[in-house]
Amino acid sequence: MTKLLQTCYDFECRLFQGVNRHFDKKYLNLFFRNLTHIGGAMFTIVTVLLLIIFSSNQTRLTAISSALALTLSHIPVSIAKRLYPRKRPYLILDKTKVPTNPLQDHSFPSGHTTAIFSVIIPFIILVPTLSFALIPLALFVGISRIYLGLHYPSDVIAGMILGSTFGSLCFYLVNNG
Repeated sequence: MTKLLQTCYDFECRLFQGVNRHFDKKYLNLFFRNLTHIGGAMFTIVTVLLLIIFSSNQTRLTAISSALALTLSHIPVSIAKRLYPRKRPYLILDKTKVPTNPLQDHSFPSGHTTAIFSVIIPFIILVPTLSFALIPLALFVGISRIYLGLHYPSDVIAGMILGSTFGSLCFYLVNNG
C-alpha cells in the first residue's frame, strides 16, 4: 500500500511541477494572480450577498443556497486542515515558485476551490447553460492555486468535490425544504 501511495504522490508532484513551472510567464502570471481571488472569501461572500440583496424569486433562493453552501462547506475544510496538516507544496518541493507572502496554513483541501464550486453549483443547477462559463471559471481558480505553488492537485480535487457536494445539497435543501 505504501508503494502505491508513494507512486500517487510522485505523480501528483510531477503534475504540480508541470503547472507551477510556468510561473514566470508574464501573461499567465497576470491571469492566474488575478483570477485566484474569485475563489477568495471577499469575492465569494460579497457576490452572494449582493445577489441575495438585489435579486428576487428563484435567483435570490439560489443565492441563498450558494451562501449556505459557502458557509457549510468550510466546516469540513477547517476540520480537514486540522486533522490532515499537509504542508503546502512550496514548503516541501524544491524549486517551487510562489508569490511574495504565500499562505502559511495547511494545504488540504483548497479553500478557494471549495468556495468557488460551492457558489457556482447552485446556479448551474438552476440554469444548466451557465455551466459553459462557470465550470471553466471554477477550474481556472483551482488551477491557479497549483500554478501559484499553494496547493497540490489533490487539494484542488478535494475542494471541487466538497464545494460541488455542498452546493448541490444546499440547492436542493433550500428549494425543496
